[in-house]
Amino acid sequence: MDTDSDQRADRGIDVSVVVPAYNRRASLDRCLTSLLVQRVAKEIIVVDGGSRDGTRALLRLYAAHHPRLITVIRDDQPGTPGGARNRGLERAAGRYVFFCDAGDHLAPDALARLVAAADVNGADVVVGKVAGARRGLRDSAGRASLAAAYDDLSCFKLFRRDFLARHAIHFDETQRRGADMTFTVHAYCHARVISVVADGDCYHAEGGGETSARDPLGWLRVVRTPIEVMTRHVPPGALRDHLLLRHIRRDVLAQLGTPFLAACEAEREKIAVEVADICGQWLTPGVCAGLDGVDAARVAALDDPDRLVRLALVEAAPLRHRLNRVEWRGDRLVIEGWAALAGVDGGSDGGSDDAGTNGAALACADTNDAGTNGAGTNGAGTNGAALTGTVGLVVRERMSREERVPSITRGAAGSFTAVLDVATLSPGVWDVHVVVECEGARRLARLGSRRDPGVGVPSAHLVGGVVAVPFLTRSHGHLGLDVGGHVVRVPAVVRLSRAWWRGRRLRVEGQALMGEEDAAAAVRHLIWRERASGREHRERAVAVGPRDFAAETAGLRPGTWDAYLELALGGPPVRFPVKVADADALGRPLRWWCGALRWGGAQWTVRPYATAVNRRLSVSVRVATPLTVVRRMVRLLRRH
Repeated sequence: MDTDSDQRADRGIDVSVVVPAYNRRASLDRCLTSLLVQRVAKEIIVVDGGSRDGTRALLRLYAAHHPRLITVIRDDQPGTPGGARNRGLERAAGRYVFFCDAGDHLAPDALARLVAAADVNGADVVVGKVAGARRGLRDSAGRASLAAAYDDLSCFKLFRRDFLARHAIHFDETQRRGADMTFTVHAYCHARVISVVADGDCYHAEGGGETSARDPLGWLRVVRTPIEVMTRHVPPGALRDHLLLRHIRRDVLAQLGTPFLAACEAEREKIAVEVADICGQWLTPGVCAGLDGVDAARVAALDDPDRLVRLALVEAAPLRHRLNRVEWRGDRLVIEGWAALAGVDGGSDGGSDDAGTNGAALACADTNDAGTNGAGTNGAGTNGAALTGTVGLVVRERMSREERVPSITRGAAGSFTAVLDVATLSPGVWDVHVVVECEGARRLARLGSRRDPGVGVPSAHLVGGVVAVPFLTRSHGHLGLDVGGHVVRVPAVVRLSRAWWRGRRLRVEGQALMGEEDAAAAVRHLIWRERASGREHRERAVAVGPRDFAAETAGLRPGTWDAYLELALGGPPVRFPVKVADADALGRPLRWWCGALRWGGAQWTVRPYATAVNRRLSVSVRVATPLTVVRRMVRLLRRH
């Protein structure tokens, strides 16, 4: 850092925001406005790389109105983005440095939250949530692991300035692309504490960042640098393999997808050679174990450009699907539907051929026929060769990610009938996915968003005493199965048969039904909840028949108590109000005198009744002493 920064460091600046700007007049106004409203002690350093679109005039205007906040560095010889960020870093005087692109903007309280996290946790790097990002950390963390934070390698973060100076961390000015990744990797590897602020959006990236699809070959050459930086600091082992897996999947093998299809035949061969060279150097057994089906297939096909094209076509083609029917057959759930990769025979489903396959056929059949070795490469296609795949179904539990594959019968043109043995599923929420496997690639999609007219889900069903509730999600209509009643309301009904007194104990008898099925075997407790205080009184309930239950209650304190029956249906216990169909089933009120108080004994009155609105069983418990009787009579006399 230069002497000027050291002289200005005593100004109490919390954050120095560095903004490289080159021909960004259209978006710079919003960016600077979002920085000026940040409620921290800040300085904004804008590095203008010789803009010719009015950016310089706008910066003069901002600097004139905010001379103590905005510093403009002019560089008439535009270099790389890393060079501009280095110029700003040299002038920074804040305790922390934040890098922001001129096309992006911050949430109003972003810097305050990031600085607070850095101060509380002593963090060298603080990662803020990027709006709309599908990847990255979703939960705030005072101390995030390197393995978790490594998912986000952009430089749009808060860095402790003396930490960067101590480890000589700066941007590589020779890199036109990827310098931010190398910078962040270097910082991550030295950081003692990395914090995450994910309780709200911090950074809004409008410019889209760098895209490797424009030049996959150039990107493959660039990505070697951050990999080499990481491996210099992280010794071989499980952690290094985890970090390498991120690069191999997202930076290296991803170039064999859409970018590979867009390239010409000669470029494809070069891309495959470059990927093979990187994999030969960094693809350890630990990294191989973490690759999914399509990436593993790509690694095995690096010497076969034709198959790489087919894999890319399979990955790029939209997966069309339709749900035809869902029904119970005994304890098995039968699901009928159709699925195919779009753009080919049997795969259009009335839609357009938008898969970019240029005549290549991606058909779904009942055999996994990869026999297209004679197909050449013709632009993005395969000379009309048909790629056939296998249609299947997979159910996946949301929390554990456990998967089950039902037995399936395949018909013509991608139709299928799957039979799911629900008794083999553990309690949880199971999402139904349609699967097409082709050329070693496995394409999944949630089933149910497109359905035949009138197709719905069957009612809940008891399987071995566990409730299974098929459902369609509210947002997209995806098919799922709730085993145990975790997130879907269980359609059980509890009806009172009669309530009568056995001495001073109230005996409640009734019926428990789940749809049309007997559910008395699942009863556990009769729960009385006092309406005003929320106190609960529990009594054991027992089954006295397939659908009949009984429970006895005593000891209720004064108040109004509502009755619920608790059932165990395989998931968390669920309770249902006890409904009164016939008022004649209720016993008469019971009164007795108890105790000897100063004014004499107390009269207890316990009255079962049905609420007026929803006919729910309730009990009113009242205690009256001679004094309360006198007071009641006085109130009546005063009214008259």
